[in-house]
Amino acid sequence: MSAAYSPATHSYHIVPHFHEEALRFLRGLRRNNRREWFEPRRPIFEREIKAPMLALIEAVTAGMTDYAPDHLRPANRIMLRIYRDIRFSADKSPYKQHVAAWWGRAGMPKTSGAGYYLHLSGTELILAAGLYMPPSDQLLAVRRHLLTHHEQFRSLIEDRRIRRLFSLHDPNALTRDPKGFPADHPASEYIRWRQWGVTTSLPAETALEHTLPRTVAAHFALAAPLVDFLNQPIPQAAKSALL
Repeated sequence: MSAAYSPATHSYHIVPHFHEEALRFLRGLRRNNRREWFEPRRPIFEREIKAPMLALIEAVTAGMTDYAPDHLRPANRIMLRIYRDIRFSADKSPYKQHVAAWWGRAGMPKTSGAGYYLHLSGTELILAAGLYMPPSDQLLAVRRHLLTHHEQFRSLIEDRRIRRLFSLHDPNALTRDPKGFPADHPASEYIRWRQWGVTTSLPAETALEHTLPRTVAAHFALAAPLVDFLNQPIPQAAKSALL
């Protein structure tokens, strides 16, 4: 955790949940994804989307001191931009149709390593945890880790409590074992995966409830052992990439 940041000393003085106006805005954005629609409504975005999102992030982050102390960051570094990167995309829509947050591991690039994800659109609230679209060095590090720790990984993703709240995120698996890894290894199924995580989709109206921070925290705390497992081999890989 950065010495300059303490959840207890940064307050946005906004309730950490959303109102119906937020869902109306996101549904409207889906139908009108253009600057001419967004800019006149920017005050609504700031008031009904950004401010409650930062307050929610702050509330969730404060609770992470108990189960994810390596994931504490300032709220404005956890909230993701609503603007799309359209430089290399055929779709030139300027905005995402959702607002999102990513609790990455401190000391690593913003979207690097395993972490916790929250995503609110006009139709659903997504909560997820794991390692998604990792760079090649992290991909290799986790695969090597699974060679000798696959039983631990299996027990984590097959835990009954995890299965009750989450489903497996699409692993985007290879059709065969990657080069350099033994065929027919007990970990082959997991080594072929290109991302490892769990996810759940809740009704968007869940985000309107006063209990939203507790709902998010309950999901994230349950997934914390999985996130920790996936991050175990990554710090050395990240350090090597900088040399």
